[in-house]
Amino acid sequence: MSDGNMNLTLKVWRQKDANSSGKMVTYKAENISPDMSFLEMLDVVNESLSLKGDEPIHFDHDCREGICGMCSLYINGRPHGPKRAITTCQLHMRSFHDGETITIEPWRAAAFPVIKDLAVDRAAFDRIQQAGGYVSVNTGGVPDANIIPIPKVIADEAFNSATCIGCGACVAACKNASAMLFVSAKVSQLGMLPQGQPERWSRVQSMVAQMDEEGFGNCTNTGACEAECPKEITLTNISRMNNDYFSAKLFREEKVHDHSGGGE
Repeated sequence: MSDGNMNLTLKVWRQKDANSSGKMVTYKAENISPDMSFLEMLDVVNESLSLKGDEPIHFDHDCREGICGMCSLYINGRPHGPKRAITTCQLHMRSFHDGETITIEPWRAAAFPVIKDLAVDRAAFDRIQQAGGYVSVNTGGVPDANIIPIPKVIADEAFNSATCIGCGACVAACKNASAMLFVSAKVSQLGMLPQGQPERWSRVQSMVAQMDEEGFGNCTNTGACEAECPKEITLTNISRMNNDYFSAKLFREEKVHDHSGGGE
């Protein structure tokens, strides 16, 4: 095209709610600038649908800066689309070609029920974090953080784990819909630092128990989660969590059904 813009065909999953049957619906996305983000392209499509009196496509989004984890779209068979280490909101339309057909679906996991169309309920992740994702808080004066020496390699690894944004791409990529990469990142984020040691053993037991209760599948050991994670969280976290979990079960087993304050 002379102006460099693209005409695309979109095959979009439309579903009223979790209890309704869904189907793929075809739409035309016309005069799309290659400099648009993927979400901006959907905004354009939704505007045209609204002008026609049709219901817009529902999808999650918030910051549009790659840090909130809301933009959960399965694009052409991959979470967040064809590029590595980016979220959907960071994906630009120059990654596609004029005349291309793009298939857009929600995350597919029993633990992520569809709210509507492309939006899914990821409250299961919140409940997992609530089960053990906290540290003790002592009242009184606040000590200077610098008085607690932490080796740089440990601090860096904890920080890398903390970059997980909880988008759920790891679950969507896994053929068993496992949440092991997400949970292990949250366990590592706190368990590697001195402040996280008091709850270290109850935390891993509680969070794993909640993960199982939510209905996520087992780890497949194929590494699809790591390959599709927009923040490049590594499988090392899963190994670390497994080590803590089995150590806790062998030597520090606790009751984990009461998530209000750790194990008993």
